[in-house]
Amino acid sequence: MPVTILAVGAKMPSWVNEAYAEYAKRLPRDYSLKLIEIPAQKRSGHADTATVLKKEAQAILQHIKPSDFVVALDVKGQNLSTEQLAEKLQSWHDQSLSIVLVIGGPEGLSEPCIHRANFRWSLSNLTFPHPLVRIILAEQVYR
Repeated sequence: MPVTILAVGAKMPSWVNEAYAEYAKRLPRDYSLKLIEIPAQKRSGHADTATVLKKEAQAILQHIKPSDFVVALDVKGQNLSTEQLAEKLQSWHDQSLSIVLVIGGPEGLSEPCIHRANFRWSLSNLTFPHPLVRIILAEQVYR
């Protein structure tokens, strides 16, 4: 089952890339994990958040095919235990779905991205740094 992570942000520290790569290589043969980095829009004191989110959404949505099953990482999404996630992944695998996990920028995902999602998932009530989320996702898909 192909799993793609679309993540806003690029040029991660080497420890992030190394940890992500370690979990990606441990996946079972019938799973593949691919990371696509979406450059974050510049944020400044006078940047309009709505414009920033709109541009990031356009870049994200360009990478999503109509047949993809999209999982938006969203603070308002459903909390899942590791066991519940494993059940969902198995179900999606059994349906031969192509999964796209979407990580937004600092302000999250815009409405068009949330609307496109087939499922909204919250990793935790805690806030994690975006580089760490990539590692968590790779580890949870591996698990």
